[in-house]
Amino acid sequence: MFSRRLFLESTSLSAVSAALLSLSTTVPAQANGKPQRQPVLFIGHGSPMNAISDNRFTRELGAWGKRLATPRAILVVSAHWLTSGATGVTVNEVPPTIHDFGGFPRQLHEMQYPAKGHPQLARAAAKLIRSNPSVPTTEWGLDHGTWTVLHHMFPKADVPVFQVSIDYDKPAAFHYALGRELQALREQGVLIIGSGNIVHNLRATDRATPEQAAASRPWAQAFDDRVKRALDQREDKSLQDYVGLDMSARMAVPTPDHYWPFLYALGAADAGQVPKHVFEAFHSGTLSMRCLQFG
Repeated sequence: MFSRRLFLESTSLSAVSAALLSLSTTVPAQANGKPQRQPVLFIGHGSPMNAISDNRFTRELGAWGKRLATPRAILVVSAHWLTSGATGVTVNEVPPTIHDFGGFPRQLHEMQYPAKGHPQLARAAAKLIRSNPSVPTTEWGLDHGTWTVLHHMFPKADVPVFQVSIDYDKPAAFHYALGRELQALREQGVLIIGSGNIVHNLRATDRATPEQAAASRPWAQAFDDRVKRALDQREDKSLQDYVGLDMSARMAVPTPDHYWPFLYALGAADAGQVPKHVFEAFHSGTLSMRCLQFG
């Protein structure tokens, strides 16, 4: 039913405009008063197997979730929902759990993450997007970049979740700017999460290598270290121009699908705010599992 890339370029701009004009801009406050402003997270999600694994990474996700104030809703920009020509926003009442992978144990394929959606906040998110046509849709759900990490962070699945797609053919600056457009949702109690990986080259992993602090190959370590230094100095322009960030970039980021969610998180963060490096390690030798929190 679902494909990894949901192509939306056939949607006419007039239809998109009409849909947006019909949306209400009013987002009601929480019953107990003004919503609590939420932080922005970036999560290196790694293999789908992390959903059923007990390792230092998954234990940290569980502890991290307990430290966070409960949000009204969670917005996830996942590396696994790529669109072309428009930005999709899921408005499902109950988004389906998408098993967008193959060759994994039956236990993983049978897992469900039964969180509700939040159509009203999702439509408010769509209205905030000015740099691209935005399309509210029920033709997507929660892909594994979303539910495999939320399974550990919010195991009760009691917080509404919706996703925003990545218009894959756009340049880095576009993704950073769109993250900036979504920033206002934080004031409405929405936790914004980018889910991808800083270093992600599946053709150059060392699969038998266990979770470890250092990468198994110098290029993976070099790029992850360079990104960390740039983050600590909030060199946002350099992080957008990642190919020139370090000579290791072309090996570390051969395709940008897992890097783009990081730029959404960076854009949604407060300007100049240095993030907390919540988790630092490598899986399969070269897969950076770096996780960040802004605010």
